[in-house]
Amino acid sequence: MKKPVTLIGVALLCVSCAPAGNTTAAPSASAAASPTSSAPVSLSANSGPQAPGGTIPATIGITWDQASKDEAMDVAENAMTDFARPTVEDKQWANDLARWLTPQATADYSAVDPADIPASRVTGTATLSVDETNGFGVMAAVPTNAGTYTVQLLRTGKDAPWKVNRLTPPTS
Repeated sequence: MKKPVTLIGVALLCVSCAPAGNTTAAPSASAAASPTSSAPVSLSANSGPQAPGGTIPATIGITWDQASKDEAMDVAENAMTDFARPTVEDKQWANDLARWLTPQATADYSAVDPADIPASRVTGTATLSVDETNGFGVMAAVPTNAGTYTVQLLRTGKDAPWKVNRLTPPTS
């Protein structure tokens, strides 16, 4: 007899501690269908501020200088030189190339077999396609004996090193 009394006592204690149910009426369909906006919506950066009173994003403000262009060209050429070595052993190839790559590119190129790369040497200097409004990225054309590769370079700040994000083979 003691067990049922104990169970009833525990059940009553739990019920008394439970939160009370919501006794208010559910909102009507017309109230739920017409939300109010606290600020005007802006869908593009050119139509006004995205966050009124906000600050300028950190991605604005890097301007190009000759040193940045020279560094980007050097990284593109050096990365392509390490990339265009189809006779090098897999691990050595990946380790040598990784120093020039973004973390994502390092992961992406870790499964590449260097024997499948048609280029075996860089045949000229890199040329850059610079977007003067974007100091965080640039495309470089690097000539090789298999055609001109396009190398995408990125950096995280003005003084950050350039890193290769993608090496794209010639289209023809």
